Amino acid sequence: MKRFPLAVLAFGYAFLYLPIATVIAYSFNESRLVTVWSGFSTKWWSALFANEAMIDAALLSLRIAFVNACAATVLGTLAGIALARHPRFAGRSIFVALVIAPLVMPEVIMGVSMLLLFVGLERHIGWPERGFATIAIAHITFSMAYVAVVVQARLADFDRSLEEAAMDLGARPFAVFRSITLPLIAPALVSGWLLAFTLSLDDLILTQFVSGAASQTLPMAVYSSVRLGLNPQINVIATIVIAISTVGLVASALLLRRKRRA
Repeated sequence: MKRFPLAVLAFGYAFLYLPIATVIAYSFNESRLVTVWSGFSTKWWSALFANEAMIDAALLSLRIAFVNACAATVLGTLAGIALARHPRFAGRSIFVALVIAPLVMPEVIMGVSMLLLFVGLERHIGWPERGFATIAIAHITFSMAYVAVVVQARLADFDRSLEEAAMDLGARPFAVFRSITLPLIAPALVSGWLLAFTLSLDDLILTQFVSGAASQTLPMAVYSSVRLGLNPQINVIATIVIAISTVGLVASALLLRRKRRA
């Protein structure tokens, strides 16, 4: 009975991480068949970095994700502050519904509605042309909802006596927000930024509706490649993403441990 919890834990970790380890291992496979091991090789890594279409798609995804994360953090922070600090104002119920709607609405519905919106705007005013701008706007629309929820949760248990003390000492509201509120909610802002960046980098369904013919993000390129047969370069892409995520998690854990010791 003492070994049973350990066996269950080992089975759970194996179920979660053995497929990931398999993907990493087969990124160094000599064979083009991703299910047949024929020897160690790094040729698929070289092939990926020589694949200009895939590299361009990755760079486009990174640019969109960065713009989306920055804009969604600003707008989501303002929405979160309004929800946490102003419990009563005209139209609050509608505002809350609009903020929460992207969290529960299917991406297919959002994609169709935004496609109709962008097509109508382009027909009447000539903007925006489907591509980078439309993808960024669509991603900001649903990412800011996640940031608003994170910021609102952080402000729910915020000690406002620090702000009141600063205002008693003569600080103006903007100075209080910049010097007191903003540094204290900075972890929530960083979390919201990273969440928005990840959501944008990973989105496929919404992006397919609002992207143009000349704009292909990394998830779209991977999906198109998989439909024609699983290419070993996909394993390489997955390995790179896993490596970046692991480095970020390890760095975050080390920083938190250092802060606790300090």
